[in-house]
Amino acid sequence: MDHYSIGLDFGTNSCRSLVVDIADGKEIASHVFPYPSGNEGVIIDQADPNLARQNPSDYLKGIEETIVRALAKAKENNPAFRNENVIGIGVDTTGSSPMPVDEYGSPLCFNQTFRDNPAAYVWLWKDHTSYQEAADITALAQKVRPEYLGKIGGVYSSEWWWSKILHCKRVAPEVFEAAYSWVEICDWIPAHLAGNLDPNAMKRSICAAGHKALFNSEWKGLPDEEFLGRLSPGLEKLRKRLYDSAYTADRRIGFLSKDWSTKLGLPTSVAVSVGAFDAHMGAVGASVSPGTLVKIMGTSTCDIMIAPSNDKLKDIPGVCGIVNGSVMDGYYGIEAGQSAVGDIFLWFVNNLVPEKYGRTQDQKFAALNEAASHLKPGESGLLALDWNNGNRTILVDVRLSGLLLGQTLHTQPHEIYRALIEATAFGALEIIDRIEEYGVPIKEVVNCGGLAAKSPVLMQIYADITGRPMKISRSGQTPALGAAIFASVAAGKPAGGYDSVADAEKSMTGTGKVYVPDPANHVVYRKLYALYRQMHDAFGTKDWTGSMYNVMKELLNIRDEARSNKIA
Repeated sequence: MDHYSIGLDFGTNSCRSLVVDIADGKEIASHVFPYPSGNEGVIIDQADPNLARQNPSDYLKGIEETIVRALAKAKENNPAFRNENVIGIGVDTTGSSPMPVDEYGSPLCFNQTFRDNPAAYVWLWKDHTSYQEAADITALAQKVRPEYLGKIGGVYSSEWWWSKILHCKRVAPEVFEAAYSWVEICDWIPAHLAGNLDPNAMKRSICAAGHKALFNSEWKGLPDEEFLGRLSPGLEKLRKRLYDSAYTADRRIGFLSKDWSTKLGLPTSVAVSVGAFDAHMGAVGASVSPGTLVKIMGTSTCDIMIAPSNDKLKDIPGVCGIVNGSVMDGYYGIEAGQSAVGDIFLWFVNNLVPEKYGRTQDQKFAALNEAASHLKPGESGLLALDWNNGNRTILVDVRLSGLLLGQTLHTQPHEIYRALIEATAFGALEIIDRIEEYGVPIKEVVNCGGLAAKSPVLMQIYADITGRPMKISRSGQTPALGAAIFASVAAGKPAGGYDSVADAEKSMTGTGKVYVPDPANHVVYRKLYALYRQMHDAFGTKDWTGSMYNVMKELLNIRDEARSNKIA
């Protein structure tokens, strides 16, 4: 009998379900549901560009529509497919995306009293309203709990759990006081599927807890009450209503509830696995192993590695955490990333590219990619900083912004577009250098996500800048595939699944196309990378001293040489 699992992937603008054959990872069917609330699924505030919230009702609608539609497609694509042969459902989400809930686990925004209060909704990962709270957490931890910061790269982020809760306490105390508890959506959605939303009983993800909520077994879980009370009197009371244990994603949270069984047309024997963040499950869907850096490339980029938990790893300044079990049980998960990649390109195309490149977004992207592909490294004379949404790694500073240097009266949009791509690749190389600097070797890079699959120009530039082959994951839906892999393990071998994530990964994943670096291009990019690092440190670090006089001149020299060689 064939067996299948379903991966549910909740992204920034939409969610998808993926039906997978457990035997070989073949993707039978999928369906995408754009979130109906807000602006492309995100609740925003024109007066505050840092605010980004989501409506949890969109997730519930998305579960039903995507699974029902994907199951119907699966039957069309494979006449032998049967709903009763689905043995597990796994869930990945964005993060940190916490939400205030009542004592029954219901979102406060479902309460009529708070329906118009954005603080009662999901605080999406890209919400940066709590940048001051993040700084306060960092400052206090530096004084009294430096060990807290050691495992998260040295700086607490406004994208994370405690800074968002603290900001809510300060600006929306009525929501904070009404909340019985807070939950990550990667915990809430699986709990909903299993029919047990009790915040006290909910199985919490070690991925979310360790990387975003300062959870660590070395200090018995979450930050202690004394620390939280010093941070903000009254915050310590919340700790008792949170959690003391956290679980790896291969664990079963329960089975599909009768209510969801009826809605989805699936048996109640379907196992539901513990949730995790999209990047971490995406790494498994892209066949992560020790020495492999997996880049999940989308609106932002998350970089994931694993190392055996018996290794002695150094703390790595600037990363988003080193957490035991956050990717796979028995391994440390190392997370880094960039706050904006695809979002930078979308911003540029939607706001600054004229109609001569096309009328629609797709037409403009196609024309820009074609024109940019004919440019040589350095030919435009441009250099950019990729901080349009702040810097996640290695500076961990959301108060940084983008920069474009080298413009002249002759600069063209496709030249700027290529410079923006190059900037994100330089930022990616900064991360690679930092991780290796602290003793973790990177033997290969595997890329996944929409950008990796759809943009050969971008991938070739990444290969040329890093000087490393850029492998592309076989699956274009790696977070959902990873979620399906975890579901197959949570279901267990007796049900037709797997005993371990490693066994499932071997059978269900693989890599496809490889982009090989051009040595001549890499030589030019090393010169540009040196200038990028100079700008990076000058604008991003307070201790930098020196002159920027050379940058514009060197860009012009590199430009002139590139154009001369191109003509020759």
